[in-house]
Order: sequence, then structure tokens, then C-alpha cells
Amino acid sequence: MKAVKTKMHFADPYLVSPTNPLTVNLIGAGGTGSKVLTALMEMNYSLVALGHAGLSVRLWDDDLITDANLGRQRFAPCETGLYKSAALINRANRFMGTDWKAESVKFEKDALGRPPKNAQANVYITCTDSVQSRFDVAEILASLQRNSAQRDTPKYWMDFGNSQYTGQVVLSTISEIRQPDSQIYQTVPALPFVTDEFGELLKESEALDGTPSCSLAESLEKQDLFINSALAQLGCSLLWNLFRFGMTENRGFFLNLKNFQSNPLKV
Repeated sequence: MKAVKTKMHFADPYLVSPTNPLTVNLIGAGGTGSKVLTALMEMNYSLVALGHAGLSVRLWDDDLITDANLGRQRFAPCETGLYKSAALINRANRFMGTDWKAESVKFEKDALGRPPKNAQANVYITCTDSVQSRFDVAEILASLQRNSAQRDTPKYWMDFGNSQYTGQVVLSTISEIRQPDSQIYQTVPALPFVTDEFGELLKESEALDGTPSCSLAESLEKQDLFINSALAQLGCSLLWNLFRFGMTENRGFFLNLKNFQSNPLKV
């Protein structure tokens, strides 16, 4: 009986051995995004220590910090009234000596249908609370791929999403990634967009209450205190392993924090 080969996605070689820091667009600086940024700080420092060129992160969010954000998101009381993106990036740069950038605007097309300035990057990470924003990002990524520059060619999109106790992370390729010949694995060059694979489920979830919370107590009724940080750690672990080992048999996972179950999403 012929053995079934394990499906494996091999990372674009530029992720593993870049000549310059990998450009990352982190979209959303709230409950999940603020914690993903911390993970990226740790990842960048560790990659550089291992001889990698590291990361150059640009954080996108046009929201201001309010009292309702304190406690569940990574902000201090003295930061209320500031832009989330600016507060987080300034803190990261002071802490790690990096030169990362903040964009205090939405990551969206302008009135003429053009992608935002500085939209080009190697890796995109979305941590938004809007279903429509994911479809908007998908459209922008498709247009950027058609007009990509060599150094900042879009390669991967990692999307984080959650409800009160559950969540998921899905890694996608923005175009097919050339795979090496392998006698051991069944190589997979393309990982589908979350909007293509789970589009209907995303639209159904839009029916849930997505209005902003006016207090921490109200926000905790919608999202458990640790669902965002749990997703951030597990999702960035997947990204870290892709950088370190250049291959993955998982392209994401589903997490239930109420019963502590995590189920991988295979390539």
C-alpha cells in the first residue's frame, strides 16, 4: 500500500534569509493587534540574534484610546486620547530601539480606488473587528500583487478573528509560492484567502453585535479577557516557526478558550 505523503508548505526563501528586514503591515491595534505587536517585538529581537535581518513593522489604526480599552488592550491610563497606533509604536521603538512606523489612518482604498500610501509589504497581519475590512484587505492585496515591487512583494497574509470565547488564525499566500522538489512531502504552493474559504461564515458572523463598547465591563461581555492574547501567542508561534524552519504543515488553527481546545488547520 502506497504511503500518503504529509502535505507541507515551504516558505518563500526570502522569509528565511532576507537581505533586508521583512516588511510587515499590522492592521488593527486593539485587543489582538496590540498583543501581536508585542510578539513581533520579541520575534524581531530573536531573529536578529540568530543572524536574520529582522522585521520592519508598520501599524495601521485610526482609533483613539478610550477608558474602555484599558485592561483588555495593551494601553495605560495616561495614554487615553492618543492614537492607538502611535502610542504602541512609540513604546515599541523606545523599548527595542527599532524604527517602526505608525499609520493613524484606516488601511483602505481612497476615493479613487487606490490602495493607501505605504501599503506595500511582504507580510500582512489583520487584527480587525470588522468582517467588511477583511474583504477590503483582500481586494487591496490582489491589486498590490499585480503591481508589486521586487523588495516588498506581498507574500503572506495572516488573519486573526475571534468572538467572546473562540477564535481562529488563518495563514494565506498572496500568490503561489514556488515549492522545492520533495520525495518526503506533498508540497502545497498556495494557501487560500480567509475571505475565499470562510467568506460565508464571516458574513454570518457580521449579524452579531459589533457596536463599540463604552466600558471595560461591557467589552468583557463581548470578548473574554484572555482570548486576544491566547490567539496572539499561538498565531505568532506559527509565524515564528515559518521564519525559523521554513516550512509548515499547519496554516492556522481554531481555538476554544472555554474548553481549552485547539484544532489545527492543515495546509
